[in-house]
Amino acid sequence: MNNNKPLKAHLCMLIAEVIWGLMSPIGKDAMIHGISGITMVFFRVSGAMLLFWIAGCFVPKEHIPRKDFFLFAAAALFGVTCNQCLFIIGLSYTSPVNASVITTSMPIFAMMWAFLIIKEPITLKKAGGVAIGCAGAIILILTSMNAASHKVGDVRGDLMILVAQCSFALYMSLFSKLIKRYSVFTINKYMFFWATLYILPIALGDLQATNFAAVSSRTWMETGFVVFFGTFISYITLMMGQRVLRPTIVGVYNYVQPIVAVVVSVLTGIGTFTLYQGVAIVFVFSGVWLVIKSKSKRDIEASQNIK
Repeated sequence: MNNNKPLKAHLCMLIAEVIWGLMSPIGKDAMIHGISGITMVFFRVSGAMLLFWIAGCFVPKEHIPRKDFFLFAAAALFGVTCNQCLFIIGLSYTSPVNASVITTSMPIFAMMWAFLIIKEPITLKKAGGVAIGCAGAIILILTSMNAASHKVGDVRGDLMILVAQCSFALYMSLFSKLIKRYSVFTINKYMFFWATLYILPIALGDLQATNFAAVSSRTWMETGFVVFFGTFISYITLMMGQRVLRPTIVGVYNYVQPIVAVVVSVLTGIGTFTLYQGVAIVFVFSGVWLVIKSKSKRDIEASQNIK
């Protein structure tokens, strides 16, 4: 039975990345047709909170000390609130293609935070990866600045999504020990609970101003996809995959998301794919690959002990 664990983990990672690849064009279409960015964030966060609390009734309960309860409040600020607010609102401005490509930059930010917080050494390969990845991001942003259509991109959205990845990487660096202590359902129950409290006051004005009666059934279905599949299912499958697979393998799956998003965006006409975006993708992918493949502090120490 245990022999199936790696296979199930790979399948979980593939499902999560394919869903996120689909979520960019689907979420973008919903925000074009009646749902504002901040309203989408509120639906995503509060909907996921309800789903995780319902699912939590069917799994073993874990005791949460008061200290950890408030640690979840801090973790939710970076891991859910800032990350999802900036990503969704950024997506409402920029193209699904740019959004999905920029999300693959997260390992680069994770490396930078690891250097600043836990003094993880930056090797020549890592530095080269960061430089190449940043070059790709700059190409995307410059393409957005000169774009005549939002289908190519928008610099405001590109920058928001970059900061969203930076926020999530900071969350992973600061709260990795907290995350490892609890199950997928316990983590997300409390993370999304706090995130809903943070986002509600911000979203209240948009919620009151939205004419929900005029929103089409197609837009509601797209919003439901973002909440159920793009958040609830994808977060579960991602964490299940991360518990079994090495970080380098998990990182490789990041490349699935933009491939799916590009294909769906172009086929549906929500986005376009230009030569400059293609060049940017090559740069970003190459930079992330170099960062993922370079040795961590633990690897360097282990090799020194062997010698």
